This record gives sequence, C-alpha cells and structure tokens, in this order.
Amino acid sequence: MSITQGAHHIGFTVPDIAATRDFFVDVLQFKQIHEKPDYPAVFVSDGTIVLTLWQASDPSNVVPFDRKNNIGLHHFSLRVESLETLWSMHHTLKSRAGVVIEFAPEPDSGGPSHHMMFYIPGGIRMELFCPST
Repeated sequence: MSITQGAHHIGFTVPDIAATRDFFVDVLQFKQIHEKPDYPAVFVSDGTIVLTLWQASDPSNVVPFDRKNNIGLHHFSLRVESLETLWSMHHTLKSRAGVVIEFAPEPDSGGPSHHMMFYIPGGIRMELFCPST
C-alpha cells in the first residue's frame, strides 16, 4: 500500500490571480474557499481537490513555461463525468478569453477514454479527461 493517500492540493503561481480564479469559479464551477490578500493567494476547490493560486510578484517578468525544456509541471488533469461534458467544455472554452485550446476532445491513446488539452488564463497547461463509459 502506498504511503500517500491522493492529492491534497496543487499550488500555481499565476500572472493574474483574479483572471485565474474567475476561470476556475465561472467556467469550471469551483468554489473559492479561502483567500489571503496579504500573501496574495486564493484557494479554490471542486470538492475533491484544492488549487492554491499565488499572484506572481512581477507579472511583467514572468517567463512562459516550455514543457519540453523546463523542469516543472508538464500539465495537470481533471476528470469530467461524461463525453458530453467534455465536448460541452470544449465549446465553452473556445470562446473564453485567455484560454488557448491545444486540441479538441479525442481518444486518449486510441480510446476508449477521451481527453482534451488547453492552456488556462496565465498559461498553465491543463487536460480534461473522460474515462471510458
């Protein structure tokens, strides 16, 4: 048996904490559960995982992450309930300011699971994953 018991939270430094918080709250229906204005940090959750968002101290000097050349988070993935939800999110994300779609829903490694990849406001790479149903 593994010593760990799943993820407690994931922390991200972002160039615009309000835009990133609004993405998770407005688009993915997370709830803001805590805030530390002096830090500054915002904590959002979908009821399963907590994401901690930290404001970059100087957004004009941030360097975009290059997943092929930098050490660090390649992407993070959240599971959705159904293929219908995955396609609905793709439609929503296409028109969301600050979101860049990498690819539309497609079979993951030949299926039957499906996934899509995109960049959230601030440039963090994210995957939505629908297990086979």
